[in-house]
Amino acid sequence: MSDRWSYYGKGLPYLPQEDWPGWLVVMEGADGAGRSTQNGLLKEWIEQQGLPVLDTGLKRSTLVSKEITKAKAGNLLGRTTLSLLYTTDLADQLENQMIPALRAGYVVLADRYIFTMMARDLARGASRSWLEQLFGFALKPDLVIYLRTSPEERLHRALDKHETLDFWESGMDLGLAADRYTSFLKYQALLQDHYERMASQYGFATLDGSDSPHQIHHHVRELATRTLKGGGLVAAT
Repeated sequence: MSDRWSYYGKGLPYLPQEDWPGWLVVMEGADGAGRSTQNGLLKEWIEQQGLPVLDTGLKRSTLVSKEITKAKAGNLLGRTTLSLLYTTDLADQLENQMIPALRAGYVVLADRYIFTMMARDLARGASRSWLEQLFGFALKPDLVIYLRTSPEERLHRALDKHETLDFWESGMDLGLAADRYTSFLKYQALLQDHYERMASQYGFATLDGSDSPHQIHHHVRELATRTLKGGGLVAAT
């Protein structure tokens, strides 16, 4: 691997070691933090600067994404199986979509990456050392933007958007509470704690997700401009 690109572990050793000209930018945060909105705004803005963008994220692999949806539908999926399915999904995307795009000079925008999967798995009792080995295939991003929001705010956003709470995003498989409302708050608080720890460990750029979308986008553009300097971006305005 080149001096610029490196993996969190052993990586994908069968791929040639090249100095890919693209960039990998990750938007992180729990469901309801505003990631998708900011990813969409950032994609549009970068394309306006003349750079090609690949928009990707969790559960978008052609290999197992449909299988993940089917497996989760019964609400009986085991924790390790759930983790390995999502890991397979990301590994397939990395090899067949993300790295080819980086090789071609694209800006790869990932709506969540290994960090969301790690937060979920840690909340479900997985070993941190096991997870670090599991995700050793992943490339280190050029920039990770973390949108911090409170569990209470995410609760209100989930209810406003869906009028109900998702089984898995409420952590109902963990037995934290009998009702989904209380379980959601407890589970999301666990996720929050793990995100905060990873923000320090992995050097996230943390933004206040409770700000307006316009304010957040302004800060996201500033971060992207510094990261992609020399790639054709104009100064953030």
